Amino acid sequence: MEKVRYGLIGSGWRAEFYIRIAKLVPEKFELTAVLIRDEEKGNKFAEKFGVKVVNILEELINDSIDFVVLAIKRGYVSDYLETLLKLQIPVLSETPAGESEEALIQVWKAFEKYNGKIQVAEQYIYQPLYAAYRNIISSGKIGEVENINISSLHGYHGVSIIRKYLNTGFQNCTLYGKRYWFDVTETYGREGMVFDGKTFSCSRDRLTMEFENGKIAFFDFSDPAQYHSFIRTRQVNIQGVRGEIDDMTIRYLTKDNMPVTQELNRIDRGIYNNQEWAHYGIMLGEELLYKTPFINARLNDDEIAAATCLLRMYDYIKTDTDFYSLRDALQDMYICLKMEEAYANPYQKIAIEAQCWAQ
Repeated sequence: MEKVRYGLIGSGWRAEFYIRIAKLVPEKFELTAVLIRDEEKGNKFAEKFGVKVVNILEELINDSIDFVVLAIKRGYVSDYLETLLKLQIPVLSETPAGESEEALIQVWKAFEKYNGKIQVAEQYIYQPLYAAYRNIISSGKIGEVENINISSLHGYHGVSIIRKYLNTGFQNCTLYGKRYWFDVTETYGREGMVFDGKTFSCSRDRLTMEFENGKIAFFDFSDPAQYHSFIRTRQVNIQGVRGEIDDMTIRYLTKDNMPVTQELNRIDRGIYNNQEWAHYGIMLGEELLYKTPFINARLNDDEIAAATCLLRMYDYIKTDTDFYSLRDALQDMYICLKMEEAYANPYQKIAIEAQCWAQ
């Protein structure tokens, strides 16, 4: 396979993932340049990260790239997307694709108008554990999945997992829930660990999502504690007719209806005095449920997922096979916006109605 060559638009925390991936897996990926319009800021960024920085879009797209990764601040994505679609530049866009129903419709109309090539980097379904869960579901081991309780991902990320695992497609649904607030002691964040004992007020969202076919999702998330905390866990329970996934424990019935309980087992280098960190895969007994595409690369789970999106974007350009379509991204964000409406109107049913991209 040829190297995947991509240009990057953005200079924030999320954009840095795509810089690290290119440096850590150079045999598969090449970052051609980063677009930063402010020349002074761009010079500092180039020096800090050791990358080529350009100041105008034309320089970025005229460098024989396969596609552009759009990883800019939320709220600016939809306008930038329209420009790239108009120029017929293939785009892998970070989430979300818009922050209002109007912005989502704007992006969809631009997509239809220019017939551009775009996928969205909704990476969680490609994280090792979530990918292993999906493979268990696809195998039929736990039977038809009818409900999920997810307490690990916020908003549209959680919705993407719910829709994939329940296989609800673009079905309408109703929502009702409430937002609560609790104090929690800070332990770590994006900048590192914290041990000063300070507390902060943290939201906790509880919501029920009822789909047309009777499948149910129970959503429970505490933001930001469940992403960044040593004292708040992340939990997923997926129940099928013949078994369940309960975090790292899988319970199911054999063909003879005998109950089996097994634990998922991560295979990692870098533990028990092994000095070279790398993830390999996840096993259930003797069955390899998931194997990373990046053997021996020093990537964390989120970087593995983002790098997988890069590989799939390259395949999408060659084969036109969606891996996370704009339609899916718009639907997930639309439901996320309706979730916020539900929190603002506790216990009132909020209806999800078919939008233009779901027709």
